[in-house]
Amino acid sequence: MLPVIAIVGRPNVGKSTLFNCLTRSRDALVSDFPGMTRDRQYGEAEIADHRFIVIDTGGLTEESSDLDLLMAHQSAQALQEADKVIFLVDGRAGLTASDQVIAQKLRSMNKNIFLVVNKVEGLDPDIAVSEFFRLGFESPQVISAAHGRGITELVEYLFQQDETALETAPPTSGVMLAIIGRPNVGKSTLTNRMLGEERVIVFDSPGTTRDSIFVPLTRFDKHYTLIDTAGVRQRGKIFETTEKFSVVKTLQAIEAANVVIFVMDAREGVTEQDLRLLGFILESGKAIVIAINKWDGMTVEEKDKTRVSIDRRLTFVSFVRIHFISALHGSGVGNLFDSVDEAYACANKKLATPKLTKILQEAIVQHSPPLVQGRRIKLRYAHSGGSNPPRIIIHGNQVSALPDAYRRYLINTYQARLKLIGTPVRIEFKSGENPFRHKKNVLTDRQQQKKKRLIRHVKK
Repeated sequence: MLPVIAIVGRPNVGKSTLFNCLTRSRDALVSDFPGMTRDRQYGEAEIADHRFIVIDTGGLTEESSDLDLLMAHQSAQALQEADKVIFLVDGRAGLTASDQVIAQKLRSMNKNIFLVVNKVEGLDPDIAVSEFFRLGFESPQVISAAHGRGITELVEYLFQQDETALETAPPTSGVMLAIIGRPNVGKSTLTNRMLGEERVIVFDSPGTTRDSIFVPLTRFDKHYTLIDTAGVRQRGKIFETTEKFSVVKTLQAIEAANVVIFVMDAREGVTEQDLRLLGFILESGKAIVIAINKWDGMTVEEKDKTRVSIDRRLTFVSFVRIHFISALHGSGVGNLFDSVDEAYACANKKLATPKLTKILQEAIVQHSPPLVQGRRIKLRYAHSGGSNPPRIIIHGNQVSALPDAYRRYLINTYQARLKLIGTPVRIEFKSGENPFRHKKNVLTDRQQQKKKRLIRHVKK
């Protein structure tokens, strides 16, 4: 297995910046606000012929609030999973009491601890590390994660006595599965339930999750990567800069996903923000599975009211599987994987040209295209243009004048005939070039004389 390296330290010392630098990505949120990272974030790194897994953790503090205790629990889980630990400190701020407390906790663990001094740009390295020798760790390394300095030397130092760092089999990511929804609808609870462990923080307050957390999962020999995302509120209700960053990461997670599990609160029904998010997911072309959470404990009248709201407001996603679940108790969660596999298979389904053309011809016979300036729109044949989502290319003439209603009719026809469950269908129209478009028609002498007679007749 690949070696696992955890990055720990007090808040705002640059742990997420170092994580992004090692993984050569922007998967972890970075800002000047302390406490941005709350859950542990995993990433794969390959530097100087060394491949390993990096874990970004939340900042360790001496605070005793419920949320800080949960963040400390997440960091403790990361330390248990890690083979090596990078203890990151701030070279500009110097040695603090929090650093000494963290160092004391780390020494009590049977782990390989590597002290790394960050933010040394513009400083004398010897002076920057001098006071950190009091922590009792050997050979502190100096880096500047924001500028990418000293990263290669750090990795070489981590593996200088480790000959087992190289691995040949990369981990399988499988189906990228994003869990999307408004704040406090139970996305993190659902993630933990699907994983079978307390992997992400669950707190009874909207906005607990800020970053998009990628977690690998294997179920019945099938590989998935769960993406727990921050809740997206209405634009007018977003004021904090950190929440704006979280919304961007959530939208990026949608783009990266193969299938989206859209979570809604059964007690609140289908809201306007739910419809906006669903519309964005459809425009992105992602396969969808809808989970109506918090179904437990509702009365029969409340359930009937919720079903009526779903039937009335979700008609535009009639091709999507809808599950009524309880993430807290686990009821109905296992069935989500069957719908995810079905939606992923439909999104990547191979479509044959003869079958697509036959469906098009039958649709035209049943409901022909309208007339445009006295001429009938002709749709000749169709072929596949790609998958995930399925894309169908239809060739014909005057296709630019085709009404939107007829386009939706063709989409619904293909959706039903091809049994594409859980995935939207894209249809593109192409018209052939007119071979006489740029050629001027030269009249013969007889045609010119006839034209003159007609003009004189019209003038009279």
